[in-house]
Amino acid sequence: MIGKPTEVFSERQLRDGKIPRTVWQIGIMMCLINISFVMSYSFSGLYLKHIIGTSAMGIGFLEGICETISHLMKLFSGMLSDFFGKRKSIMVLGYIFSVISRPVLATSHSFLLVFSARMMERFGNGIQASPRDAIVADVAPRKRIGESYGLKRSLAYIGSLIGGGLAIVAVKATNNDYQTVFALASIPAVFAFLILIFCVKEPHRYDHPAIASQAPLPSPKIQTKFSFRNFKYLGTLFWLLMGVNTIFMMARMNETFLILRMNEGFRSDPMFAPIVMIVFNVGTAISSYPIGLLGDKFNRMNLLCIGIASLLLADIVMYSATSVSTMCLGILFWGIQLGSTQNVFISLIAEKVPEELRGTGIGVYWLINAISAFCADTLAGFVAHRYALEYIFVSSGIIGLLALSSLLLMMHITVHSQRKFT
Repeated sequence: MIGKPTEVFSERQLRDGKIPRTVWQIGIMMCLINISFVMSYSFSGLYLKHIIGTSAMGIGFLEGICETISHLMKLFSGMLSDFFGKRKSIMVLGYIFSVISRPVLATSHSFLLVFSARMMERFGNGIQASPRDAIVADVAPRKRIGESYGLKRSLAYIGSLIGGGLAIVAVKATNNDYQTVFALASIPAVFAFLILIFCVKEPHRYDHPAIASQAPLPSPKIQTKFSFRNFKYLGTLFWLLMGVNTIFMMARMNETFLILRMNEGFRSDPMFAPIVMIVFNVGTAISSYPIGLLGDKFNRMNLLCIGIASLLLADIVMYSATSVSTMCLGILFWGIQLGSTQNVFISLIAEKVPEELRGTGIGVYWLINAISAFCADTLAGFVAHRYALEYIFVSSGIIGLLALSSLLLMMHITVHSQRKFT
């Protein structure tokens, strides 16, 4: 059965031990799938706009729909992994869709086919994401949960960096033949799938005491139920945090718009598309692990403030950019905010929700991201179409400032509970 054999961790390992092999394997797997993703994703916006003839609003709508489906699937897959007590089997199903989407994209000649490929890719990503993040929390040492998430994400973004470099080489070697590049992107995706099948082990669940929970379950029977009523057991602090996340994600439009801004605002060659993703992923890679490490030692809420402030700084720099180098600096800060905030949000969820509902909590987080991402991408597409691409950073900055204000208000209101987030 998929998901066997299992891996058992001692109480001492879970409390003080090194980062488990499973976390490294998942990180390497994510590194490979991100190589594949960036090789194709870097050019998908340009392919839609310049080859197929899709408008900026159409691209925003497509990205919004695809991301919404992805995040919705993250909710249901997280809940299912809690219900069945199996995470790897659900991840395998998700990766099957992700791998198949690559050749579909490579053979696409219309908006409908590109839309279908992107839907399959995001659908597969959504299915595997919550169980994958929950496995990390299941096996991570208690004092290294932020570090474990940071390592996993840093390895993933290193893959994105490699993918950007390979995308440049591939597009030059194929003379801007995007479809051939999309086909080559299938190769690392297949290797990632093989690592998942043959290397990643399903951990025994509940063989150790749960990481201290802000909202322990009132009854062990709840873990056997697949029900939306379980949401109420996630805890007050969880829902307050999700309120802040809702506003924050409204400021985070898709990176496709950064590529379009670079291409149209500075008349850059399509070759710059992977460079945008490289710079973006440098920011995420250099911030994910250090923020995770610091989060295990200091107040995560303060680090979250820094992450949101990085988004505001990115918006200011990219709006006022008059050169490619300045735009790249803004993109770097855009990557730093992602590496910082996602790590903190996921670490807080993994620590504070009941272990039996960990996948559900992570899934709810992605659901909220889904709704916000759709609104953010649709808003960005509207602003770019109605005004100009640079004005998307104005709207993002305004919403980001509101998110930071909400977080500071939440920290003030919950001052007596704040120590539990450290």
